[in-house]
Amino acid sequence: MASRRDSLLNREKGQSGLRSRILAAVVVGVLLGCFFAFLSPHGLFASSDSQTDHNLSNRFSEQVVSSECESTERVNELKSDVQSAKEKNYELKREVRSLKEKLLQAEQGKDHAQQQVVVLDEKQKVGPFGTVKGLRTNPTVIPDESVNPRLAKILEKVAINKEIIAALANKNVKQELEVWFTNIKRVGIPNYLVVALDDTIEEFCKSNDVPVYRRDPDEGVDKIAKTGSNHAVSGLKFRILREFLQLGYSVLLSDIDIVYVQNPFDHLYRDSDVESMSDGHDYETAYGFNDVFDEPKMGWARYAHTTRIWVYNSGFFYIRPTHPSIELLDRVATRLSSNPKLWDQSVFNQELFYPSHPGYDGLHASKRTMDIYLFMNSKVLFKTVRKDDELKKLKPVVIHLNYHPDKFERMKAVVNFYVNGKQDALDGFPDGSE
Repeated sequence: MASRRDSLLNREKGQSGLRSRILAAVVVGVLLGCFFAFLSPHGLFASSDSQTDHNLSNRFSEQVVSSECESTERVNELKSDVQSAKEKNYELKREVRSLKEKLLQAEQGKDHAQQQVVVLDEKQKVGPFGTVKGLRTNPTVIPDESVNPRLAKILEKVAINKEIIAALANKNVKQELEVWFTNIKRVGIPNYLVVALDDTIEEFCKSNDVPVYRRDPDEGVDKIAKTGSNHAVSGLKFRILREFLQLGYSVLLSDIDIVYVQNPFDHLYRDSDVESMSDGHDYETAYGFNDVFDEPKMGWARYAHTTRIWVYNSGFFYIRPTHPSIELLDRVATRLSSNPKLWDQSVFNQELFYPSHPGYDGLHASKRTMDIYLFMNSKVLFKTVRKDDELKKLKPVVIHLNYHPDKFERMKAVVNFYVNGKQDALDGFPDGSE
């Protein structure tokens, strides 16, 4: 009994100690809670969570701003790409138009007979005997103002019916030039243009109210223009003249040693690629004749018949803007640039008249010889006309002092004879240059 009682007492003491410890732990826990609550009224983890939220917010904002910047840059890139695409598309369209024009020009440059079929768009039956006439007027090229926009604007103002008189001049021919444009003005020809090859001529034309065009600087051309001989300057005109034709204008190319008595545009036929003054002095030499070559050692075949014509004058001719005409200018300019010793008039006639033969393709250009008494060279005037009472009554269109070196004095005499009516004005000059 005593042992059981002791055991119960011990158990009660143990339980009482456990309760005391639990109570003490609770009290300590409550006190610690109050202490930390006082130190951290928002809780131990509140600051960390708030910082995390703040960081997340900042990161999101940065991402949004970054996204907006990237979007703006991307939009700008896309706009730039669109603009670039538009420009490329425009260039492609221009190239397509250019190719179409070149294709059309190539078609225009085909064989003349085939081209006429294209133009007429139908085949034609042959008419009665003696009524058939071939078509010899080549179609004009498509104008291309991009070749020389500045010249295009000048020609648009000065030319009439897409036609113009053009002359090259440098300071060496200043006296003759004054006689030249003075008589052009007197006749009343508005569509003419001086291509000035130096500052002196440009200023001289402007001071006299003469339409003038000064080419853009060209080292090779400028050197010849300012210091070259008359033949060297003459060679330049074929290259310069090409631009006029490319722009779609027919040109009456004129040297300066020419006196105008009438308007030449009233006396042109315009049915050929080239319509030129002749160096011939009568009907046979100007328009063609049968020249017999005699070689006695050939016996029965000693006489060989040839067809001859005196050369065209490269200082006065009317040229239409056609493919054969431009090909002629290219051929002449190329040969003259490769050999400066060549005479431009000789090359001009060779390319115009030489037929196709082995190793050479001739030029398929139509041509017409001008009336030698209307478009008169100085050999016709001084050797024949001034000595014939009937021929003296004729009124020429132009007189070209091409056969004589004393040009200025003879030009003044021509003006006195045909304009001022002085019948003896030509008498003091010899036929030639002796």
